[in-house]
Amino acid sequence: MEVLPLRKDVAVEETWDLTDLLKNDADFEPTLAQLVEEALSFEQTYQGSITDAQKVIDVLTAFENLQKSIVPIGTYASLNLQADRTDDVAQMRAAKFSTAIGKISSALSFVRSELLALDEGVLQEAATLSPLYKHYLEELLKRKPHQLHPEVEKALAAFSSTFDAPYETYNTTKLVDMNFGEFEADGEKHPLSFVLYENNWEFEANTEVRRAAFKAFSSKLSDYQHTTAQVYNTHIQQEKTMADLRGFDSIFDYLLFDQDVDRSIYNRQIDLISQELAPHMRRYAKLIQKANGIEHMTFADLKIALDSAYDPKLSMDEAKEYVDKSLAVMGEDYNHLMDRAFKERWIDYAPNKGKSTGAFCSSPYGSHPYILMSWNERMNEVFTLVHELGHAGHFANTYAHQSYFNSRPSLYFIEAPSTMNEMLLANYLLTHNEDVRFKRWVISNIVSKTYYHNFVTHLLEAAYQRKVYELVDAGESVNANILNQLKRSVLEDFWGDAVDITEGAELTWMRQPHYYMGLYPYTYSAGLTISTQVSQRILKEGDTAVEEWLAVLQAGGTKSPVELAQMAGVDITTDQPLRDTIAYIGHLVDELERLTLEIEAVQQP
Repeated sequence: MEVLPLRKDVAVEETWDLTDLLKNDADFEPTLAQLVEEALSFEQTYQGSITDAQKVIDVLTAFENLQKSIVPIGTYASLNLQADRTDDVAQMRAAKFSTAIGKISSALSFVRSELLALDEGVLQEAATLSPLYKHYLEELLKRKPHQLHPEVEKALAAFSSTFDAPYETYNTTKLVDMNFGEFEADGEKHPLSFVLYENNWEFEANTEVRRAAFKAFSSKLSDYQHTTAQVYNTHIQQEKTMADLRGFDSIFDYLLFDQDVDRSIYNRQIDLISQELAPHMRRYAKLIQKANGIEHMTFADLKIALDSAYDPKLSMDEAKEYVDKSLAVMGEDYNHLMDRAFKERWIDYAPNKGKSTGAFCSSPYGSHPYILMSWNERMNEVFTLVHELGHAGHFANTYAHQSYFNSRPSLYFIEAPSTMNEMLLANYLLTHNEDVRFKRWVISNIVSKTYYHNFVTHLLEAAYQRKVYELVDAGESVNANILNQLKRSVLEDFWGDAVDITEGAELTWMRQPHYYMGLYPYTYSAGLTISTQVSQRILKEGDTAVEEWLAVLQAGGTKSPVELAQMAGVDITTDQPLRDTIAYIGHLVDELERLTLEIEAVQQP
């Protein structure tokens, strides 16, 4: 395996084209300076003038236009940095934007304060005059009990870039400062980095090499555990302070407020999966162990293929074929978007030094989405690709039908459209090849990628995160030792005696940026619960279910998560969809066990 190339040495066709956001780097600073001036001018023009319904509409129109004009340059600064955090120019560009956005946010903070100071009847009249802003104003009124004095809001807005510092420090430490060098195994030296471990060595079939990579990777994480823990503690203490300032009973209530989700739904997602999915996943771990001839199953072995001898390499062109065929059911317009993603270079898929780990889709309003990933030529990465294209298809549909203020759905729902595409890929693969070994390969990818990633990895993050926030709510702080103990306990409770949680596994909390994004981890399983049920409807009902799902994608932020799920025929106010999904995962593991026995019977002499 080769050392990751520098960004400048990567083939251009494997990178994204950011010129739709900003024509060239030279335009960045003048454009940013102009935006700051426009924000200050907006403040001078409108502050103190919002006195009646028509003025409300006037200021919201100008406010929305200004917000939309900030999006492209902010996305440009962010994506350049995400592609290569070792790039000094990208670092400084992002820092300049962060400073500028603090000034802009401070200048614009009066809008919300002055709107909430008006009589509620004035806002209702404005909503009647311009239904376009009805949803925004309704959401604004919900925040009234938690709104602070205008000067306090202005000061907090000015500190926005400072509040983002822990997340930026975490990423810089992880992607710039950590140098993993090489590790030795099987008589050879091998290169190691965050991306190489998470995209390659974690899946390595050779047990000696895989475990040596895990040990070396964990050792380097350990060197930075205390700094990373201190950075994280700063972040969560900020969240707790904000929850207290705004009058929330707990940090959970504060973070769930924006999601428009009841705390009971949040707890149910974590508790039910932790209790009822664990037995199925322990069976899956034992199946991996048996199929690969592993004497003692450890945490470092959980990501390997069930059939390491049948794990064909796939090119990006072949991946696109899978995308085209599996998503054909979504209709012509949706698939046209998918074609554009490849033809217009929305996707940055080349691995390179300094690139952010994992994968994400950035969807700037007024432009097309952008996808970051690091292609590893495995089927699991095809699932990643269709997942991120699911986000792209979601927001492209939303933006085509909703205004800027109405475009962002609850975080609770955000992973439903992405995981839906994974389910459609799975449906296609399972119905287009009857070969027993191929079927087992497909189902094992569905379990190991789609469900393991969303129902295990992220759910265990959520269970751990809940323990952390419970401590913070109780007035405690955390350090590396506490975080390690919490993470280890979550892993041991879930895997039981099926997997040895070896030294280094407790440091897994250092690997995910999601802990800096509020109560995000649990939403992966929430979204996949919805998409599993809807994908089954699409299999049975065809176009009717597809049309209803497209209507959901187009609704954006105009509906609550419960309403969006109901539009798609799923009732998340009960635990039945979640129980049905867990049962489906159990059925998949049953199938893997059955197919394995069938294959072994044929292979016996």
